[in-house]
Amino acid sequence: MTVSPVDFASLLCSRLCHDLLSPIGALNNGLELLADETDPTMRARCMELLADSARVSASKLKFFRLAFGAAGGFGEEVATREARAAIEGLIGENKRIELDWVVEVPTMPKAAIKVLLNLVLIASESLVRGGRMEIGGEDNAGHLEIVVKVEGARLVLDPEIRRTLIEGQGSDEVTPRAAAAYMVHALVTESGGSMQVFEPDEGVMIFGAVFNAR
Repeated sequence: MTVSPVDFASLLCSRLCHDLLSPIGALNNGLELLADETDPTMRARCMELLADSARVSASKLKFFRLAFGAAGGFGEEVATREARAAIEGLIGENKRIELDWVVEVPTMPKAAIKVLLNLVLIASESLVRGGRMEIGGEDNAGHLEIVVKVEGARLVLDPEIRRTLIEGQGSDEVTPRAAAAYMVHALVTESGGSMQVFEPDEGVMIFGAVFNAR
């Protein structure tokens, strides 16, 4: 099934709303509790919960702005340190994932940065019980190679998302969670590159993207 631009925009909006609903809802609940609470200890606890929810919301917004939006300025290249900060902000909230950053290039094209972040989003969701994530990027003879490797006790990747990453289309029932996969495939294809997903060993999954020109 091919997704139209309007359908993709709808998927993306649904995805963002879904991911932001929980922390923003927690903010609202915390404010309601704070308004009715008079005990100093409980009020302090409410403030801690509000601060946690605000931090999670801000981290997700920063990540999504770079992954899906027009962040990074008007230049063609984006500093990889911006991507690292966004990823650490998102993954840092998940205490079950250990992050290893081994990106060797200081900058990447905007499209590559978006692919990197969206692959991280997909890969992190495949670590159902947590585990380790290694993020790599290097310039190999003029070809930019991006790799996101995950290791965990249980890895789950929706077949629709896997097919969309490789082929650019999923099943007849398209879900908002596939929005990241559609973006990855479109950006890699536009560059004339290629995308791979494979499992070299049990408990290991590798997402690799190659851009033909920098």
